Amino acid sequence: MKIKKDDTVLILSGKDKGKKGKVLRVLPKEDKIVVENINIIKKHTKPRKSGEKGQIVQIPSAMFASKVMIVCSKCGKITRVGSKIIENKKYRICKKCNQEI
Repeated sequence: MKIKKDDTVLILSGKDKGKKGKVLRVLPKEDKIVVENINIIKKHTKPRKSGEKGQIVQIPSAMFASKVMIVCSKCGKITRVGSKIIENKKYRICKKCNQEI
């Protein structure tokens, strides 16, 4: 999976199309990611202690990684991710500006 935690991504499809956000979690086995303030769902929670009330919490839900593209931190454009090996170390590079992501 070419998307890593803390990458900035642009949503390509769905109800949040066109929004940008930071990746909070990557789930490579399911090919999904969790993006900050994107794909928000409401979760009902039960009270845990006596006297406490139940509540409705809004949390970001996982979405398929194919619905997003990485935004390059150097040029600011959405881009595909390439790789380059320099001195036996693999780097992710932007396909548009050839800079390290």
